[in-house]
Amino acid sequence: MLTPEKNEALTRVGPGTPMGEVLRRHWHPIAGIDELARNPVKPVRLLGEDLVLYRDLGGHYGLVDRFCAHRRADLSYGFVEERGLRCNYHGWQYDHQGGCIAQPYEDQVDPAGKLRQRTRLKAYPVRPMAGLLWAYLGPQPAPELPDWEPFHWENGFVQSVFAEVPCNWLQAQENSIDPVHFEWMHANWSRRLRGHMGSYAPTHLQLAFEEFEHGFIYKRITEDSGENNPLWTIGRVCLWPNGFFLGDHFEWRVPVDDENTLSVTWSFLRVPREAEPFAQTSIPTWHAPIRGEDGRWITSHILNQDIVAWVGQGRIADRTRENLGASDRGIAMLRRQLFEDIEAVQAGRDPKGVLRNPDANQRVFLPSDSRDFFMKGLPLVDYRRHPKWARLLRHFIFHAGQPEWVQQAHQAATGVAIEPMDKLDL
Repeated sequence: MLTPEKNEALTRVGPGTPMGEVLRRHWHPIAGIDELARNPVKPVRLLGEDLVLYRDLGGHYGLVDRFCAHRRADLSYGFVEERGLRCNYHGWQYDHQGGCIAQPYEDQVDPAGKLRQRTRLKAYPVRPMAGLLWAYLGPQPAPELPDWEPFHWENGFVQSVFAEVPCNWLQAQENSIDPVHFEWMHANWSRRLRGHMGSYAPTHLQLAFEEFEHGFIYKRITEDSGENNPLWTIGRVCLWPNGFFLGDHFEWRVPVDDENTLSVTWSFLRVPREAEPFAQTSIPTWHAPIRGEDGRWITSHILNQDIVAWVGQGRIADRTRENLGASDRGIAMLRRQLFEDIEAVQAGRDPKGVLRNPDANQRVFLPSDSRDFFMKGLPLVDYRRHPKWARLLRHFIFHAGQPEWVQQAHQAATGVAIEPMDKLDL
């Protein structure tokens, strides 16, 4: 367990807080590129700051203070120009660096623009990568935006899913180094949700946790596997500081503020060989529901089940009342590293996981237990018989609520239609 003071240090993310300063040293996914193609202005709350994200008519992305420096009008209702974003209240205009470049009436009264020249908005850099828009809120110079190798895998259909989760980021991220929860929260619970009252899923027999440059790796052996299974020889990646890489998809737990998290899923599905070569021109992004019409949390899909566990701990989990066991060794490692990161930042050093060398930030390798499949693919007849990939070819198992237009894009890419899925079957 943690003391109240240590729990607060790990969970508070606003400006000037210990963990907020650590997380500001990293890039965070905040929107989809195609989102801004559909609507070029989007309000964003990130690390306790209210901002507005936009893409102007000149193609520049901006992330600036949400409120106009004139009389605090909401710039998420502004409109884009060839250069920058214009406030819809009195026409003040700001470029992507936060500079005020137009004050229509004031510029007539004072052509020298003295007020305009001293007016600025807080602004942060934004970069596109892998269909997502990434923001950096920390001090300059900014580190490298990680260029993970899966972002370059070929012949794949990619989609990204956003979900707004009403709890602190850390209880979501601790999920990323907790292998035993798969046995119960996904396999066993799904069996019960489907009405199966028989035997449980194979139990975990052995766990291992290893640190590496980009985070931690957990490995596991269950009753139906052994030491030659990829989940033991390769494992899964708790990606530092707030990500998860499961071999075929990424998950990020982006801190909105102390009590809210943006869950971001980036999923890669290899198309059948008959559909190759396939080049995706636009990565669809969509927002997933987490509650049903009855007001209860949705439990039918993997991430939805995870969310039930996260929000069930409260807005901010009270770690003074927990009792950690042998399966929680990874949790202890994660927390210990976060405290080391706090000390590093306070001493003027980079925290773990920050990349500074551009030459080393090219298709950065991450361990994947499915890499061979993603490199080689399968013909459709073998794909349909595969115990794992056949399910992913027919269902999007991670989030409920996949829109019809995304399902149509999936079918156009793979030649296989998405089928309805009421309950997860693992």
